[in-house]
Amino acid sequence: MPFEQPNALQIHVALDGIEPAVWRRLAVPCSWHLGELHLAIQAAFNWWNYHLHEFGIGGLRYGDPDTVDWSGVGDPRVFDERTVRLLDFDREPGLAFTYLYDFGDSWLHTVTIEGPLVVGARPHHATCLDGARARPPEDVGGIRGYERFLAIMADPGNPEHAETRRWCGGHFAPEWFDRALVGKDLRSALKPTTRAASPSPPAVSPRRSPAPLSGC
Repeated sequence: MPFEQPNALQIHVALDGIEPAVWRRLAVPCSWHLGELHLAIQAAFNWWNYHLHEFGIGGLRYGDPDTVDWSGVGDPRVFDERTVRLLDFDREPGLAFTYLYDFGDSWLHTVTIEGPLVVGARPHHATCLDGARARPPEDVGGIRGYERFLAIMADPGNPEHAETRRWCGGHFAPEWFDRALVGKDLRSALKPTTRAASPSPPAVSPRRSPAPLSGC
């Protein structure tokens, strides 16, 4: 049997600071650059891609030059994420870097390379291999805001419960994870859209910050 060169990477992406962990395990094409990986992470967690993001690799920052303010005086330079391909990485298991989404809520993800893969035909999209739990609602106020949100949602007697429930779409299930739905979103991740293909029912939230959490 002829030797086949790996054409994908298996990666583990986990949200930092939340227990039990919110994570996804993905197979992503080796040919992708970081901008494409950004879109896959957005789809895998059903983030809405409303906010700025950046990767942190080896002490350097990489982002989208179309959204980064390159004129900021005194700010560290942010390099173009499209210039770095996954092929450029040392693909030995254990290499890790960070992905930050939403500079206000500061959702920091740790991306760990678990190893190369051969996935048959040349892959054009990422695949979800496994995962656990729903990501927090957009604009909930970061980790502290999310903790407060969960406490309010778990207590129907809380005076802010009804308003918070309306804000999050009427329902939120922190243990929710649907691999098939994540896979569907990943197949559409690189299409010209700014949002995931299909918002997950338990994690729908509007763009505005909710009144009861605005102080978080």
